[in-house]
Amino acid sequence: MDVILLERIGRLGQMGDVVKVKDGYARNFLLPRGKALRASADNKARFEGMKAELQTKSLEAKGEAGKLAAKVDGKTYVVIRQASETGQLFGSVSTRDIASLIQAEGADVNRAQIALNAPIKLIGAYKVPLDLHPDVEVTVTVTVARSEAEAERIARGENVNIRRDDDEEDAAEALAKAEALFDENKTADEDDSEAEGEETADAEKPAKAAKKKKDADED
Repeated sequence: MDVILLERIGRLGQMGDVVKVKDGYARNFLLPRGKALRASADNKARFEGMKAELQTKSLEAKGEAGKLAAKVDGKTYVVIRQASETGQLFGSVSTRDIASLIQAEGADVNRAQIALNAPIKLIGAYKVPLDLHPDVEVTVTVTVARSEAEAERIARGENVNIRRDDDEEDAAEALAKAEALFDENKTADEDDSEAEGEETADAEKPAKAAKKKKDADED
């Protein structure tokens, strides 16, 4: 289907361009959202009559989008979800979820502006683009975790989705026990050394006392 674009659309063209798109894309997205008109002779004349108004509205919308972009660009939003040990979510995180999360922090973003190709179904950190205006796009980070503590680990770059096998668990347990035993032995050695020092001091006391008495008698 040939359509007249009423605003700039990435990969398609600028406002006023006549482009050919798939019928489903035109009927389900471009036409109902007021982003294009069917490319008929009547609509071409209609576009020329509304062109100036469309340009003015676009500039105003771009200004508002710029203010919104300053609020959200580069921010991180944390979503807490239940998941398996391997990080598979019991459900998913959708554009609606992300929009609600951003709105809760005072930014007026709708789900249509969130460029997420598919729902998030795994624990981790994701860069999500926001199309706030045809000329304004920013990116936020959405961190999906099972807890706030896990979200902090993900932020540090840890891979929390790797499940250790039995050998790794045994090795980790053995290492922990070895370290604990080392600490106990170290403490015991320190206690023995301290005790030996006390015994030596006690043994030297009679000799020192006798010498002190001898020196007193000679005086």
